[in-house]
Parts: sequence; structure tokens; C-alpha cells
Amino acid sequence: MIEEQQSAPRIKSFIRRIGRMTDAQRNAVDTLWDQYCLDPEADCDLPAIFGRSAPVILEIGFGNGESLAKVAEDNPDKDYIGIEVHKPGVGNLLAQLERKKISNVRIFYHDAIEVLEKCIPDASLSGMHLFFPDPWHKRKHHKRRIVRPSFVKLIAQKIKSEGYFHAATDWQHYAVHMLRVLAVAEHFVNASASQDYCPRPDYRPLTKFEQRGLRLGHGVWDLIFKRL
Repeated sequence: MIEEQQSAPRIKSFIRRIGRMTDAQRNAVDTLWDQYCLDPEADCDLPAIFGRSAPVILEIGFGNGESLAKVAEDNPDKDYIGIEVHKPGVGNLLAQLERKKISNVRIFYHDAIEVLEKCIPDASLSGMHLFFPDPWHKRKHHKRRIVRPSFVKLIAQKIKSEGYFHAATDWQHYAVHMLRVLAVAEHFVNASASQDYCPRPDYRPLTKFEQRGLRLGHGVWDLIFKRL
């Protein structure tokens, strides 16, 4: 069943892990936070934040930030918002943005659902990325998976017409779950000609972890759904 009880308490789809920060990551957090990081308690005026009106892509869970930095560097005509709860990853991305002089990225160090609910204006995003989210592979933990009907309903409010939602996972069971949830969402249509999975688009970089998995014969599934 993919239905949810609206009265049920919110279940976190992540565990905040402090992790050990390198000196470079800590220095980036200390010196660059105010320049790139956004207040999760404030509304987002996206044109004011970026100093222009351009398509905005939001990525949930950017990890160490390498992929997000590359995408933003390769697409200077678009603006990017990254959300992450792992502080060393935030520090790593901050250092990359400064080193590569990338100006079209802003960061939330906060719960993605709360950011979407409180900060992101409706119909303001041209796209949303969810690459390799925690699959919560144990059956008893499936309820923690972020892709669920309430999540899809929320992102439908935030993604503008003709925008898209792109998820990728290397867990086939989670891919099947996401496909099942998205396939019945009234505001989205599958971009796949076969109505299942899409080839990896050029804009999604291959991570080192993913390349290693592919060499070992592991699968990766990309789902792209367009907002009606």
C-alpha cells in the first residue's frame, strides 16, 4: 500500500550524522557560510537571492557536493539550491564553490521537507533532483523513504508547469517503489517512452561511487517525471 494516514506523526527520512570535518571543510564553513548558506526560517525570494531571474533547480541530499558543483559550473544560465544535513558535505561543497568561483549555488543545511514547506515558493522550481537517497533497505525502515505520496504532493506544489522531478537510485527495490508512487501522481507524467526508467541524462554526472558500481555490474535506475 502507498497510502498514508494524514494524522500520523512525521517520520524523518534521514539521520543527521555529525561526521568528522577536515580542516578545509571547517574553514569553509567558518568563512563562507554567510555567503552561500540560506536561513531555513526565512522565505526565499529567489530572484533577490541570486540577483537575477533564471531557472532554479533544487537538489535534495547533495552528499559531498561534487556533482552539484559540476552541474552548476556546467550550467551557468541556471541557479541551484542544494539541501544537505551532513555538515562535512556542506563544508566540502562550500570549498568547491569558492575554489571554482561558482556563484549560482545556494545551500540549506536543514531538513528538506521543512525547507520545501516553509521556504520555497509555490511553482518556483524548474526542476528537482533526488540522487541516490537513503534506500532504507530493511523492510521495517521502508516507512522512512522520502518518496511517498505526501512528498510527491508537496513537490507538485513547488515545481512549475513543464518542470521536472528526477530521481536516481542504485537500489532496484527502491526504484520500483518510486515508480509505483510517481505513476499514480495526478500532476506528473513519466518522461520514459516505456513508462518506467530513463537513460541517464548528460546533466547528471557519474559519481566515483556510481562508476565503481557499474564496473561491478550494479544497476542504476533514473526516473524522470514532468510536471503537468
